[in-house]
Amino acid sequence: MRKLIEFDDDTFDKLKQLARDRTGTLQELADEAFADLLKKHGIPIDLRDALRKSAKLDATAKSDARPKPPKKRRAL
Repeated sequence: MRKLIEFDDDTFDKLKQLARDRTGTLQELADEAFADLLKKHGIPIDLRDALRKSAKLDATAKSDARPKPPKKRRAL
């Protein structure tokens, strides 16, 4: 899917130069930036990431559901 994003001239020039320095493309820079943004906000990037996050939440829920042994009271 194509979307248009507008940059000021200075920012666009710096992004193009960064892409050249890394021997990549502006699209690769955008993909990396958006993946980092999604990760920062806890949104799964792909199916593998979603499954990993789901399994982690499931394991946490199971460990929280286990009954804890009662605390022993000490006599005063």
